[in-house]
Amino acid sequence: MSVLDLGIDLGTANIIISAGRGAVLNEPTVIAFDKNSERVIAFGEEAYKMIGRAPDYIAVVKPLRDGVITNNDMAQELIRLCILKVIGKRLINPRIVMCVPSGVTTVEKKAVVESAVSAGARTVYLIEEPVAALLGAGEDIMHPFGRMVVDIGGGTSDVAVTSLGGIVAAASVKKAGNAFNASIQRYIADTYKVLIGERMAEEAKIECGNMFWASMEKTGEVSGRSLVTGLPTKLKISEDDICRAITEDVDAIIATVRSVFERTPPELVGDIYDRGIVLTGGGALLRGLDMYITREFGVKCTVADDPLGCVARGTLMAFKVRDKLRNGFEKVNVSRL
Repeated sequence: MSVLDLGIDLGTANIIISAGRGAVLNEPTVIAFDKNSERVIAFGEEAYKMIGRAPDYIAVVKPLRDGVITNNDMAQELIRLCILKVIGKRLINPRIVMCVPSGVTTVEKKAVVESAVSAGARTVYLIEEPVAALLGAGEDIMHPFGRMVVDIGGGTSDVAVTSLGGIVAAASVKKAGNAFNASIQRYIADTYKVLIGERMAEEAKIECGNMFWASMEKTGEVSGRSLVTGLPTKLKISEDDICRAITEDVDAIIATVRSVFERTPPELVGDIYDRGIVLTGGGALLRGLDMYITREFGVKCTVADDPLGCVARGTLMAFKVRDKLRNGFEKVNVSRL
């Protein structure tokens, strides 16, 4: 593998870049710029801290939504800045593998590729997130055995079954980490008449999220604005609150897994029953989710090691096996999109 090879997981919530033996950059997919001068003033973690706190003349932008680019200019600048942070000021034009959700459209592919090219890539490959996730989880997808992955990111959840280096059945649903946060915000507003911010919802999910044996006794605290008095307030919430808030979103993911099972050949379903389901992505860190899936399907579900970094690792590993991957991986020429 060349020192000029980079694997990029351009996620809705985080951008992770892998090079060599591991991740060298992990930043929130956020960029901030001055509206007056149109100059970028922060990106990544620094920009993330500005969400909900910036003055009017500073725009804090999330250039991706539901796994696809919605602000091309800001996405290109964010990717460029992140690549420069990794390679420094050296005159290097790396080969880049970037991941995309299953079922991404040609237009969406073009936006991803153009972002990488504008950032200085000399060659761009695209890999579908489930393939990258399985590779990054250390699974052997080249043999004639079925492997299922459920990759829960920030904007989308991708489910796929692979065999012989290719995708046999796959589906994607726009229910993932960001949808969980939004549901928590709505639930607390409807139930307790308290309006909380996106970051507070994220913190509540991390602290009190539990999809299996959710307790009413284990509590956390959120702060926000009372919808009754309009004044600042604090509120105790429980694991049961978070579970109730996101169950509908989780069940949408469960329905997507079921639809993939229904389109998978029986022989491969038997393999999955024996080998289990692999859970990756930031959503895999939600406590009890693996047991929730196991209960729904009667198939053992396990969380991959470092689930958040699986896709980024897999993008880089794809260089080694690119000649063996049958689909879900392609070299893209921008001019033909």
